[in-house]
Amino acid sequence: MGIGRNVRIDIRWATANAGDIGRHAADLATLAPDVIVAHGTSTVRPLLQATHTVPIVFPVAADPVGGGLVDSLARPGGNVTGFMVSDYNISGKWLELLQQIAPGVTRAAVLRDPTQGSGNSEFAVVQALALSLRMEVNPINVRDPAEIERALGAPRMAV
Repeated sequence: MGIGRNVRIDIRWATANAGDIGRHAADLATLAPDVIVAHGTSTVRPLLQATHTVPIVFPVAADPVGGGLVDSLARPGGNVTGFMVSDYNISGKWLELLQQIAPGVTRAAVLRDPTQGSGNSEFAVVQALALSLRMEVNPINVRDPAEIERALGAPRMAV
């Protein structure tokens, strides 16, 4: 038993180049493997376009439901399953911790990448908890380091 006897591992690496990821996904699907292991939403999505029959397992994804990889966490459906980075309830804990550290804070900004399902889902949890903490939270959409610098350089929210 082992690699070369009854196990074959084909590896594709495309960094962040969407075109390369798509080509590798199509190539892997045509090999008709028993399973494909793929890391993250940006890799699994192209695989879903390439095959609906080969099982795809992701060891990590930020928001598999929000990213359109699975129907639900309880029942993924389709040919994809895997593991989520963290439970979104932890996002609400960050807001509670902020209030404990600085009890006078009534408004907070939340940096998020709107192109990632996880940013929107995490913000929804924070926003829901903010009501019970009597806090106002505002999303600040950032997609790259330059946007983060601009957002942090903008006039600060009064607290």
